[in-house]
Amino acid sequence: MQTKQDRLNTTDHSRDRVGLTYVYPVISRRAGGVSVGINLNPNNACNWRCVYCQVPDLKRGSAPRVDLNKLEAELRNFLHELTEGDFMQQHVPEEARKIHDIALSGNGEPTSAKEFESVIELIGKIIADYKLPMDLKLVLITNGSLIHQPFVQVGLQRMAQLNGEVWFKFDRALAEERQKINNVRISLKKIHRHLGIATSLCPTWIQTCMFQMDGNLPSTEEIDAYLKFLKQLKEENMPLQGVLLYGIARPSLQPEAARLAPAQESWLLAFGERIKALGFSVRVSC
Repeated sequence: MQTKQDRLNTTDHSRDRVGLTYVYPVISRRAGGVSVGINLNPNNACNWRCVYCQVPDLKRGSAPRVDLNKLEAELRNFLHELTEGDFMQQHVPEEARKIHDIALSGNGEPTSAKEFESVIELIGKIIADYKLPMDLKLVLITNGSLIHQPFVQVGLQRMAQLNGEVWFKFDRALAEERQKINNVRISLKKIHRHLGIATSLCPTWIQTCMFQMDGNLPSTEEIDAYLKFLKQLKEENMPLQGVLLYGIARPSLQPEAARLAPAQESWLLAFGERIKALGFSVRVSC
């Protein structure tokens, strides 16, 4: 297995770090420790185009066919390197030498892979063969737009049996803001419905990215709409785990990159407190 000799860090989430097609390691700010990434979109295709996305040459589309045999070989070999080899000592800072999760994220929307259900089943089979932490998480980082698909729902049900959780992207509450930030036309009603499906099948967190665009933080109208939506979810007793609130830590590779800047840490923390006041657990990553 080819590896770069420099150490992993939280600002480098390169998908070709170890020269594999589907598997890549990162140190996750939000997870805390080594996250074994599964990239089902090696073609850099996604059905959304978020302005803060770090994927190079991002294009509209869906995942290509997944070679399950190749994925299995890559994941088995890499887990062996992590658990039996010297990868941790060579490439991971001492304080982060723990496998925290296996995360389906990568270079596009992972649930656009038609083999999604089979991928989850395969991961479950593989991790049973290795000495991994008892609290190992299986995480799906998703924009939630394809949750209505039956094969995605079966995959989420299986994830729940594997200590899985869904990180469901919800960046903006106002339609015009979603169009500007995520470049999609998806209604709040549909997001609400898909969140309901996700939470009924697998433990689910909302994940929200906040930042400055053209020197401006999200407007008062946007913040009010966002909090109103969360309040509605709480009043409906939707069983959300909480909110993952984070800022941009790595440079965007989209045309809007020069227009973006991180939100101040104090602003993110204060916004997190407003979310907590609604009764949600909040994790803030600046």
